Amino acid sequence: MMETVAISPYLVIILAGFLPSEIWRWLAVFLAKDIREDAEILVFVRAVASALLAGVVAKLLIAPSGGLASIPAFWRGGAVVAGVMGFLAFRRSVFAGVLVGEAVLVIVGLMG
Repeated sequence: MMETVAISPYLVIILAGFLPSEIWRWLAVFLAKDIREDAEILVFVRAVASALLAGVVAKLLIAPSGGLASIPAFWRGGAVVAGVMGFLAFRRSVFAGVLVGEAVLVIVGLMG
């Protein structure tokens, strides 16, 4: 027999989670179309984004929680180094750096 799926939790996620943030994204796209790439505000935004990413990485490295706490600090540091190398190897791609660092953590986690 087929079960019916309650759709109300999904509607709550869409209405309370997705749509409010999506409105701000579209507004940012609309307002930023005429801003130069080297404008001071964008330099500031990139700096803040980099600082936030560095803070998250430092917290995960120094005071991990959950499953990450079971991985030795040596390997967590090695994952950071591998992530930086991935960042530099793939034309300064933050996505590539995070992906490489995460791959090292997953491999080490599966081995231990």
